[in-house]
Amino acid sequence: MANETHNAELSRTFRRYEDGVSEPDSWQDVIFKAGWSYKCPVYVQRTPTCQNGCPAGEDIRGWLDVVRGLDKPPEGVTWQEHAFRRLTRANPFPGVMGYVCPAPCEEGCNRRAVEDHVGINAVEQFVGEAALKAGFTFAKPAKETGKRVAIIGGGPGGLACAYQLRLKGHSCTIFESREELGGMLRYGLPNYRTPRPVVDGEIQRIVDLGVTVKTGVRVGRDISFKDIDKDFDAVFWAIGTQRGRIPEIPGADAPNCIGGIEFLREFNEGRLPEVPRRIVVIGGGDTSVDVTTVARKVGGFAGTKPDGSPLTYTADMVTQAAIHSGQKVTLTSVLPTNKLKAAEREVEDARSLDVAIVGNVMPLSVTIGANGRAVGVRFAPCEHTKDGKRVRVAGDETEIPADLVVFAIGQVADMDGLEALDNGRHAIAPGPGLQVIGNPKHFVGGDIIVPHLLATAVGHAAIAAEGIDAFLNGQPVPRRPHIDKRHFDIREGLPKNAKPVDGKVTSPDNVHNFENRAHREVIESDGLFLAHFATTPRIARTERRLSEIFSDGGTRITPLDEAQAVAEAKRCMSCGLCLECDNCVVFCPQVAVKKVPRDQKALGYYVTTDYTRCIGCHICADVCPAGYIQMGLGE
Repeated sequence: MANETHNAELSRTFRRYEDGVSEPDSWQDVIFKAGWSYKCPVYVQRTPTCQNGCPAGEDIRGWLDVVRGLDKPPEGVTWQEHAFRRLTRANPFPGVMGYVCPAPCEEGCNRRAVEDHVGINAVEQFVGEAALKAGFTFAKPAKETGKRVAIIGGGPGGLACAYQLRLKGHSCTIFESREELGGMLRYGLPNYRTPRPVVDGEIQRIVDLGVTVKTGVRVGRDISFKDIDKDFDAVFWAIGTQRGRIPEIPGADAPNCIGGIEFLREFNEGRLPEVPRRIVVIGGGDTSVDVTTVARKVGGFAGTKPDGSPLTYTADMVTQAAIHSGQKVTLTSVLPTNKLKAAEREVEDARSLDVAIVGNVMPLSVTIGANGRAVGVRFAPCEHTKDGKRVRVAGDETEIPADLVVFAIGQVADMDGLEALDNGRHAIAPGPGLQVIGNPKHFVGGDIIVPHLLATAVGHAAIAAEGIDAFLNGQPVPRRPHIDKRHFDIREGLPKNAKPVDGKVTSPDNVHNFENRAHREVIESDGLFLAHFATTPRIARTERRLSEIFSDGGTRITPLDEAQAVAEAKRCMSCGLCLECDNCVVFCPQVAVKKVPRDQKALGYYVTTDYTRCIGCHICADVCPAGYIQMGLGE
C-alpha cells in the first residue's frame, strides 16, 4: 500500500520542465517518431467531378478560376483571352459547345450537394462568343517538324486533331468528302441549334493555323487507302458514321424509308423544299427529336417556283404557316416517353410543336402500298426487362399511317474502299492511345469507334494527336493516365523566385508539401467542407421554344453577359485545388499555416505549413472548402 501511495504522489508532482525553462522542446521531437508521425497537412490536387465527366477532357476548374478572377492573366492579356487560351488547350470549339453540348460535366458537379450545379456550359458559351467577337486566333508553331499527317474527315474530331498537331509543328492535310468542313456540326445538327457564324468562325480559326484542306474528296473512292498510307507519315481517321441504321424488318427498304442522318443532311444542305404530311420517326434520341422538329419547321411547304421547278428550302427560311398546316409528325420509341434518351428540353420542344410522342412500342413491319412506297408502320407494345432486354408484351398491334418513315435508331460508317480498316462491324478498332490495331502509323477517333458526343470526338482527337506526335518522333505511344483529362500544372504559374518556406526546395518541380494526384483520384462532394458555401441560385440562360424561333428566326439560347458569366463562375467550389479562402490560415491554433509571400504565390501555391509548429490537430483540413488539404504526412 505504501509503495502505491508513493507512486501516486510521484505522478501528481511530476514536472516536464525545470524551473526557468519557458520554451518547449522542438515540436518535431513530438510529431516525428521513427516510423510513424502525427498526421500533418499535405496539399493534394485532385480531379474535380466536372472535369472527370467531360469527354473533351477540359480543365474546367482551371478556366473557371480565370473567369472568376482567381487565376490572374499575364500583363497585357484580358481575362477573356486568358480563359480562352486555358479552355482551348483541350477543346478548340468553346462557342459551338456552348450551344450544343449536353454538358455531362454539370451532371456530376459537386455544387449540386449545396443547391444546383454550376452553369459550366453557359460560361463556356460566353468565353467562346467573346473570343469570336475579339478575333482571338491560335498562334502558329514556332518550328515546323517536316512530318506530314493525313486527316480523313473534316468534322469536329478531324479538325480538333489538326489543331493539336499543328500546335506541335506537324503539317496536316484534311480530306473531306463533302463540300464544306464541319461534319456533324454542319450537316447533322439543325442550324437553329448552332448559329452558322459560330461554326464557321471556330473552323476558320483552325484552318488559319496552316491546315491544308481538300474538300469533295472521298478516301476509298477518289484516292485509295494505299496512296494515303504511302504519301503521309501518319494518318488520323475521323470519318464518323454518315449512314443511318435501317432495322431488319419487312418493308424497311422502301424508297420513302430513310435514316435520320440523311434527313438532317438534306435539310442542312438546303435540299429539303418540303416534307410529306404524315411522318413517322422511329428513335427516341436527340437525332430523332431533331428530325421531328425539322419536319415541323419545313412543314408541308409547297416548294415550287412559278415555272414549276423545285424551290430550294434555305436553312434560314421561316415557315410559320407550316406549323399550322395540318401536318402529322409522330415520334415513336421502344422506351417509355418519360425515359427517352433525348434531352428533356428537346422533347418538350417537340411537344410544343404538336409532335405526337408514343412510347413502349416496337416496329414490326413497314406497310407497302400499291406503288411500292411505304404507307404506314405496324407496331406492337413492348417493355424492357431488368437486364435491359426488349420484349413484346400483350396488347393489340397498331398501325400509324406514314408518307415518310425516318429511322433514327443509330448510325453506321461507310467503309466502302476502306475494308483494310473495317473490324467487321463497320467500325475501326483502336488499340492503346487510339492507334489502329495492326496499322501502327494509323490512328482513329470519334464516332467511327462508337457514336457518342461531339465532345467525345474532340477528346479522342487530343489523345490521338499525342500518340501521333510520339510515333512521328520515334517514341512509343504514351500510356494514358487513369483519369485521362487535361490537368492543371501548379508549376506553370510559379514565379522563378518561388521558394518553399522550409528552404529545402529550390526548384518549382518539387513544391513544398504538395502532391498532384489528379491523374488517379477524383474528389467527390463528401471530401469538401460544404458549409463554407452560401446558397447561391444558378444564373440560367434564356432558352426559347422552337415555335418562337420558327416565328421570328431568332437565336435559341441567349448567352450570359459578362457580369453574369463572372458571377456564375464564382459559384465554382474549385474542388481539389486551393480556393484562397484563408480558412486554414485563420483557424490554425498554432499559427503553423501561413500564406506564401505575395511575390511567390501562384494558383495552387497560396499557403504552406511550418512543421515546427504543426501539432496535427486537423482543423485546417476540416475547414478547407475545396478538400485540398489532407492530413496524411508521414503515413
